[in-house]
Amino acid sequence: DKTNMFPLVQRCCFHTSFKFQKLTGPSLLLRGKNEKTWSSLGLCLQRNVCPLSRSSSLKPASVYSTQLQSFHTSPLVSKKKTRPDSEAEVQKHEESLKDAPKPALYLSLAGLVPFVTIPLAMAIQGTYYPEVAFAHVTYGAVTASFLGGMRWGFALPENSPAKPDWLNLANSTIPALFAWQALLFKDVTQGAVMVVMALGIALHYDVALLPSYPRWFKILRVWGTVVMVLSLLATAALKLILEEQRSDGRRKLQN
Repeated sequence: DKTNMFPLVQRCCFHTSFKFQKLTGPSLLLRGKNEKTWSSLGLCLQRNVCPLSRSSSLKPASVYSTQLQSFHTSPLVSKKKTRPDSEAEVQKHEESLKDAPKPALYLSLAGLVPFVTIPLAMAIQGTYYPEVAFAHVTYGAVTASFLGGMRWGFALPENSPAKPDWLNLANSTIPALFAWQALLFKDVTQGAVMVVMALGIALHYDVALLPSYPRWFKILRVWGTVVMVLSLLATAALKLILEEQRSDGRRKLQN
């Protein structure tokens, strides 16, 4: 019957004879319309296929299954090889400002002193000094130009991951152009806003477009840009607030 056919076919599926291999699907379907054809097919398999399965030169089906299992488990070796890379990436992401070289850290902090002292001094004295505010904007423009031109020094070495192409070298001049435009404004508020835009563009280049920078440098750039932007916005806000107070005081004296 049909139930006895499946163990026979399963035991001898890897050792079929040449005649049985030539049988196509449609021919088997035509022969399997009734139970007589299935029984005749079983007798044919027992006569022709089973003697081949008893030969010692042929491997059983279990050997092939173990070979297939070993073939599918081979990619596990490649996963073990990638562990050192993942550990290196984790250590790289754990870097902070403590890992920064001392000269880079201290010089960056010293460069932020003029940004902090100028608006702080005007806020403490309660007086707005146009010359000091313009010097603040000028110093911000110089800093933005320096941060933009730093990409030239990063892209020019032969072993650098950034190529000295039009994209890298031309983008480094954009903060300098914004800084130059900031110095052309007579109003300090407009100049401060233009310098803030230049600093934002330089930060975007260093953090997003150049991932090969060390993590400590990216953290330093983010915090430094935040301090510079807040100081410039504070100078612009003090200009508006202190000038209004001065104008109100003059009106009171006139009245």
